[in-house]
Order: sequence, then C-alpha cells, then structure tokens
Amino acid sequence: MARKGKKYNRYSGIGGQAVLEGIMMKNKEKYAIAVRKPDGGIAVEVETFQGMLQQHKIKELPFIRGIFNFIDSMILGMKALNYSAAFYDEEESDEVRKADSKSEQIMSVLVTAFSICLAIAVFIVLPYFLSLFFQKYIRNDSVIAIIEGVIRLVIFLLYVWGISAMKDIRRLYQYHGAEHKCINCVEKGRPLTVHNVMRSSRQHKRCGTSFIFFVMIVSIILFFFIRVDNVVEKVVLRILLMPVVAGISYEIIRLAGKSDNIFINILSAPGMLIQKLTTKEPDEDMAEVAIAAVEAVFDWKAYLKENFGYEVDDSWLDDTTRSEDDDKMV
Repeated sequence: MARKGKKYNRYSGIGGQAVLEGIMMKNKEKYAIAVRKPDGGIAVEVETFQGMLQQHKIKELPFIRGIFNFIDSMILGMKALNYSAAFYDEEESDEVRKADSKSEQIMSVLVTAFSICLAIAVFIVLPYFLSLFFQKYIRNDSVIAIIEGVIRLVIFLLYVWGISAMKDIRRLYQYHGAEHKCINCVEKGRPLTVHNVMRSSRQHKRCGTSFIFFVMIVSIILFFFIRVDNVVEKVVLRILLMPVVAGISYEIIRLAGKSDNIFINILSAPGMLIQKLTTKEPDEDMAEVAIAAVEAVFDWKAYLKENFGYEVDDSWLDDTTRSEDDDKMV
C-alpha cells in the first residue's frame, strides 16, 4: 500500500458545510446532505445544484467567479440547513420534508439576501460609524481607516466567540470539524475510514472562516484608499466595493487550497487559527455522517489511485486492529 512516485496533488475539489446534526458535501454540480436522524440512522439526500447563471462563461472569470460562488454557497447552504432542520420538526412529514416547492426556493433567496444585507450592516457599515468617534482625537484619515479595520476584525472575532458558547452552535462546530477532517483525510492520501478521519486536522485552508477573514483583510486594504469627504459617499462606496472584496478573497483562498507555498501558508495562518473557534473536535458518529456525505458525491478511492498511486483494499478497511505502522504507509 506504499505510495508510488506519482504527482502529489492534495486538491480534491470537494467542499462542504455543517448543518443541523449533519453535513453537506459538494463536488462540482453534485451535492449530498447527510443527516443523523433522531432514530440514529443516517439519511443521505443527493441532488444537483448549478446556481446562478448555471453554465454561463462569466462564472469562470477570475475575480468575477468569486462573487457568484459566494452567493451560490449562501443559497445552497440555506437549502441544506432547511433540509436538515426538517428532521427535527415533529410536525413535518416525509413528503413535506422532501418537497422542493417554488415558494421554498424564493424564501431561501430572500433569507440569503437578508443575511447578506445584515452582514454588510454589522461588519462593514457599523465599524465605519464606530471609527468616527475617534475623529475627535485623531485627524489622520489613514490612521482612522486602520482603526476601522481593527474594529471590523474585533466585531467578527467577538461574534464567532460569542455564538460558540451556544450548545446547538457547538454541535454545529463539531460537525464543521468533521467536515474538515474528512476532506483533509482524503487530501492527505489516507483511506476514508473513521479512524483516519478522527486523526486528521480539523483546520483547512479552503474553509469559509478563512474566506471571511480574507474579506476583512482585503476590505481594510481597499477601504484605506477611499478618499471622499461625504459620509454617505463613503458608506455607499464601501457597499459597492463588497463584490470586489469577495472576488479578490475568493481567488486568494482558492490559491491557498491548491498550494503549499510557504508564503501562502503564512498568509493562511490567521484564518486557520480562527478556525479553532469555528471548529470543534467531533465524535466518531459525526465522522460517520461526514464520510457518508463524501462518498455520496466523491469517488475517493479513484482519487487516491490517481493522485497517490495505490488502490485501497476493502478488506483492509474492515481491519480495525491495524497498527500505527499500517497508517504510516498512507
């Protein structure tokens, strides 16, 4: 089972999101939602999602694609959360839970739009107005711009830290950790077993938390160069620049997910550190759910054969008594 001398490519292309008692995994246009049901079983729903403009070429353009990817991720994420929540709504029947009505899609779009507006208000507009209090004591616009950025980061960190104290959010963070562990397991070249998933890292450079961190940093840099005196114009420019910020941040995190360059690793380090707040160590049951989601949309055995040069023996996967030396072979 030793790795052959083929190219070493850790990038798998799969990504995911934690949902209520489960995980959503996406590979290209196919996604799966795996949920641990109240009776202990695992329900897996597999669908396709093409998102806005579907296959339009504009979605492939660098910096532009990040904007559509962000919006698509929000819409799909809301859809996945609604699906998982239905399992814990005693009044929902199976038929209602599986229904994908037009009204549900419209509601998901509206909720996504509201969430984006709320995020802009709290993390973009609010820090600017809070920074105005310092203008009484500091006349340098560049320093004020830096203070605004620091306030923005503090608000974000306080938000992440604050909601982590909630019991339901903590479990969500555990599933978030299971999602990362699964992807890291595959991209490290290890067979996708509960044992290997549990010993993998719960931090990943392509995480949405890191994306938000890059959004904060890029916004600080761009907003630093806004030089208008009118308060309304400053606020409007900040809002209008958000698609640009999202597009740049997406390209950075996309590059980070495909590179082990030391500069990229240093750049990714703060976001990885923040992930210690947004991910928690999962239990083995959560790892099983994550594996079910991955296997529904991704042929990890073919991936390991192509990128790491070996085939996985199914009989080996059933051997729970293997030693650490066996693990080192992968």
